[in-house]
Amino acid sequence: MFPLLALFSSLLLSPLVHCGYLEADQDVLIPKDWTDAGRVSPTEELELTFALKQQNTDLLEETLRRVSDPDSPHYGKYLSLDQVSSLVRPSDLTQKVVRHWLQNHGVTNCLTVHTQDFLQCSMTAEVAESLLPGSRFHRYLREELSVVRSSAPYAVPSDVHQHLDFVGGLHRLPPGGPQLTARQGVSKAGLHLGVTPSILRSRYNMTQADVGSAGNNNSQAVAQFLEQYYHPADLAEFMTLYGGSFKHQSAVDRVVGTQGSGKAGLEASLDVEYIMSTGANIPTWVFTNPGRHESQEPFLQWMVLLSNMSDLPWIHTVSYGDDEDSLSAAYMTRINVEFMKAGVRGISLLFASGDSGAGCRHMGNNQNSFRPSFPASSPYVTTVGGTSFKNPFKVTYEVTDYISGGGFSNVFKMPDYQVSAVTAYLKNMAESLPPESYFNTSGRAYPDLAALSDNYWVVINRVPVPWVSGTSASTPVFGGILSLINDQRLLKGLPVLGFLNPRLYKLRAGDALFDVVEGCHLSCLDEQVQGKGFCAAPSWDPVTGWGTPNYPRLLAALLAQ
Repeated sequence: MFPLLALFSSLLLSPLVHCGYLEADQDVLIPKDWTDAGRVSPTEELELTFALKQQNTDLLEETLRRVSDPDSPHYGKYLSLDQVSSLVRPSDLTQKVVRHWLQNHGVTNCLTVHTQDFLQCSMTAEVAESLLPGSRFHRYLREELSVVRSSAPYAVPSDVHQHLDFVGGLHRLPPGGPQLTARQGVSKAGLHLGVTPSILRSRYNMTQADVGSAGNNNSQAVAQFLEQYYHPADLAEFMTLYGGSFKHQSAVDRVVGTQGSGKAGLEASLDVEYIMSTGANIPTWVFTNPGRHESQEPFLQWMVLLSNMSDLPWIHTVSYGDDEDSLSAAYMTRINVEFMKAGVRGISLLFASGDSGAGCRHMGNNQNSFRPSFPASSPYVTTVGGTSFKNPFKVTYEVTDYISGGGFSNVFKMPDYQVSAVTAYLKNMAESLPPESYFNTSGRAYPDLAALSDNYWVVINRVPVPWVSGTSASTPVFGGILSLINDQRLLKGLPVLGFLNPRLYKLRAGDALFDVVEGCHLSCLDEQVQGKGFCAAPSWDPVTGWGTPNYPRLLAALLAQ
């Protein structure tokens, strides 16, 4: 949270009569790894995103519950984008007030979306600072990234305040690059030397016949941010080397956005190669944000796209996250509504749980707490943790990958669908849990599922690279598996899986998943917890969720209507 002194200073320096802060709890302190290159020119063109207040969000949440609960008569009866728009579209008054306010400042170059709840507007920095009192736009640099953000909190007139959730493009610097790591291994005769598609298929009981066949009725997607691009030649090379004997595609079906011309990114290459080899023969989309505008928030731009496209893949996997405490509650609450909008349309959103274990936030006075990540902590997405082979050179049973993100939200309450499972974990593990001061026992607990996240082979810039690790690997793997299950459901005339969690927690794992019961993940290096966060346990746990896929049995369980 920004210092009170900064708030009072901005109140004195800015004409804030009858104005209020939209995101008073947003952290505006600039991390040390960003360099301040100074104030931008008053004539610098900015692009800001205005999130207009939506209607009927309570009804939207109830609709999501009904279409996602397999015991509901409304299960699988998803809404179209037009129906979602009719439900949540901002009121005429909200649209009129916001547009009138913008026009009074000369802001007329605006684009809206199908659901009419976002406005993306271009204006100069001078106009933006007049429109949003308190804001001061600077350019910040980190390595090859350049972004324009406000170095101070912003306000809006009181008559506009009630009609907006937040304004995007002022805060929320891009988080650090992918936390993928390269762990060194040694060669041993007769044993595998890292995870490839054939190793995944062996472990998860998938045969060469387990590939997509529903054609254009089914598709899957990965989303990329922060100048991360895949190269088609890398994908083709990967499939040549590791495609095995199963039917697969060697080219992406559609790119949404513009592919950059720079070197391929490790994150993007990993995501595309493994969702397409696990969810084999299923058309795949890549959403890419090339950072065309320095004032864009890449993740927010992706969310806006989902609100504006009627034809979307059924499965989306995303390896992106930030610390909960670095984001405003208003921003996260609104993003949750965007997740609900996707869920009621039958879209499954899978997010990586992160690679920092339980995380650690230093509170001062030698006090620490665990640090949950968002969107991993959202109640409206399916979050994927990570595992390792017990023997890293054999296809053995899996244990916790110590980096696997997991824990309990400090912002969002525990959703009803997981109360029973999480309560059982807290009760059964009571004697070995970290002190309660480190986590919120009543918060949304994550992850929900897991898959291997350790020692992957990836082809990048035409070179096979070994020992790549991170939940950025496990997420597209599980996404591809769910795409295959969607494929079989579509062939049987059943609705796609949509928001999976309510159904997943009713499955109670059983034989549908490999239960991970060994290992702990990392956390704060202090005397209280000594670097250990939570530990795996029978059934659900906040390190590996319900476990990893046993494909034929998970397919059978999720084919049941």
